[in-house]
Amino acid sequence: MLVGVPKEIKNHEYRVGLTPESVAELTHQGHGVVVQTQAGAGIGASDADYQAAGATIAPDAAAVFKAADMIVKVKEPQAAERAMLRQDQVLFTYLHLAPDPDQTRDLVKSGVTAIAYETVTDATGGLPLLKPMSQVAGRMSIQAGATALQKAHGGRGVLLGGVPGVQPGKVVILGGGVVGFHAAENAVGLQADVTILDKNPLVLERLATHFGARARVLYSHKAAIAEAVASADLVIGAVLVPGAEAPKLVTREMLGTMKQGAVLVDVAIDQGGCFETSHATTHADPTYIVDGIVHYCVANMPGAVARTSTYALNNATLPHVVRLANLGWREALAADSHLRAGLNVWRGHVTCAPVAQVQHYTLLSPEAALAA
Repeated sequence: MLVGVPKEIKNHEYRVGLTPESVAELTHQGHGVVVQTQAGAGIGASDADYQAAGATIAPDAAAVFKAADMIVKVKEPQAAERAMLRQDQVLFTYLHLAPDPDQTRDLVKSGVTAIAYETVTDATGGLPLLKPMSQVAGRMSIQAGATALQKAHGGRGVLLGGVPGVQPGKVVILGGGVVGFHAAENAVGLQADVTILDKNPLVLERLATHFGARARVLYSHKAAIAEAVASADLVIGAVLVPGAEAPKLVTREMLGTMKQGAVLVDVAIDQGGCFETSHATTHADPTYIVDGIVHYCVANMPGAVARTSTYALNNATLPHVVRLANLGWREALAADSHLRAGLNVWRGHVTCAPVAQVQHYTLLSPEAALAA
């Protein structure tokens, strides 16, 4: 199989779909890899590094999309990239389709076989290809929130850890999954006053056991969220419903109860955001203010730490890339129900139930796609 790696074009996105080491693994197994020139510049990987790993360097994205049997990316294809996809091609990347009907429409129209990192599952019910970026985003959310809290950035002027004689900042984390856990780890490490809310009793027990007295762990419901948000200096939105739009947990009305200059960091923005007042921002212009509350809603947070993020992502994705290349998408998905859960679009059909439901498509199951 010929695997294509285009240069990412989303705003301030410096990650790359495959590292040189991943390319070497594919070429060692007899596959070809074509990489767009400078695709790895953001992680410090030169064209020469990719050539040494066995890749061919293409002059532009068009050459990559035209040649490749499978496209491996990081972020969802932008409009210009979607126009280059074709029916006999596999796309393997993050998609986050539920809140993005334009992308869904274009993928359906292209006829491409689109497999989304974020809905691939594992034997424990986890999302192993989303996990490494959730770990990064969770840790970054505290850094981003701490910066936004500085007065020069519109915040309250609060140092999260405080100093002797001054109370620390109050951090509220909505969701105790991978993002929430890693956000809490960093916030606790800064000696902030941390509260984590979640609905799952098993998650609450795990968090309480891990953090002990270092963080409060509360059952999440509307009243508890409203009370916690009202007293917070920093709120981290860390909720996830796999494949679906994020629930709106913080309403516009709640903003009126918050401290002026408090900060909301919406890590769920890729899935539409969990704050009613959220809209996607970029690393170039990461924040905006609504009712005196600073919103940080960057849709590709891990792109800011591109080298760490790319290598962490490749650790998780490479076995699946190799399997898809070795077996072809149909046989690979037939043999692995967890990889099969990643199939979101196939030859003009939506194959992900939450996407089909929210965007009113007739669902074709992945199993039906394999049998067709």
